[in-house]
Amino acid sequence: MKYISIVVPVYNEQENVSVFYQEVCKHMEATGYPFELIFVDDGSSDETTLILKKLTQQDTRVCAIILARNFGHQVALTCGLDHARGDAVITMDGDMQHPPAMLPLLIKKWENGFEVVQTIRKDTQGVSWFKGFTSRMFYRTINAMSNIDMAEGGSDFRLLDRKVVDTFKNFKEKARFIRGIIGAMGYRRIQIEFVAPQRFAGKSKFSLKKMLNFALDGITAYSKLPLRLAFYMGLLSGLLSLFLTVDVVYTKLFTTEAVPGWATIAASVLLLGGLQLVGLGIIGEYIGRIFEEVKERPLYWISDELKSSVEVRTKKQETVA
Repeated sequence: MKYISIVVPVYNEQENVSVFYQEVCKHMEATGYPFELIFVDDGSSDETTLILKKLTQQDTRVCAIILARNFGHQVALTCGLDHARGDAVITMDGDMQHPPAMLPLLIKKWENGFEVVQTIRKDTQGVSWFKGFTSRMFYRTINAMSNIDMAEGGSDFRLLDRKVVDTFKNFKEKARFIRGIIGAMGYRRIQIEFVAPQRFAGKSKFSLKKMLNFALDGITAYSKLPLRLAFYMGLLSGLLSLFLTVDVVYTKLFTTEAVPGWATIAASVLLLGGLQLVGLGIIGEYIGRIFEEVKERPLYWISDELKSSVEVRTKKQETVA
């Protein structure tokens, strides 16, 4: 019988982990599929690791990978995908905003032959107007600037067939934008809409700074348009400066009007200087990402891997045999 892996990155989710585990088990057991539940602890500083250790001892289907420090949500997801053994792999967050009740539906679509089952968040209960607005603007911006088509409201709650996971492992970039990677792969896909409930407990760890970095990763990973915009701005400012120069020369040679000079020069210098700094900043962002890639450092490193003692003994016996 086919096997399902569920990958869940967690970071300081001590209030949610146990409830999430119970809900996932309830809905997965209803499908009849054997499954593994892989938690990836992304450097939690609360009691999350201790709770995960207890769960792994209570249930052989649960394992927990403890990262050595906080690497970020996308890297934690990648780590889980690297360790997943299932014929299908489901990725989701552990704060209950990705409803475990939808798991049977995702699996049903996979049984119907779809290799990527992508959920689309139509709304989030209790979310602020600002966060909803910035989310919509992000998707519209990246769709306008890149050659990939990402559905507005796309999330990291999805099911991937084994062949998709194996293809994903070939992508080695450090600045991870998994939604873009999966979206650019192709494969037979279907989208399922849902309304995300409020977090079961605690506060979101996805701060404004992390949100901006995430957006920047997506734009720079799949678009060269910012570099072209810098070129176009430089070209436009050069033309404006040329026209200004012609006007100054004409005024000096063919009129008797006094030319104040300093205001025009100051405005020109500020305009050109600002455009140059913008262009250098965009170029520097891309160069910085190239610098990170060429160092070829590991994407993550693991502090510990927690599994049931029963499973560990079984593997040791198989090795001896």
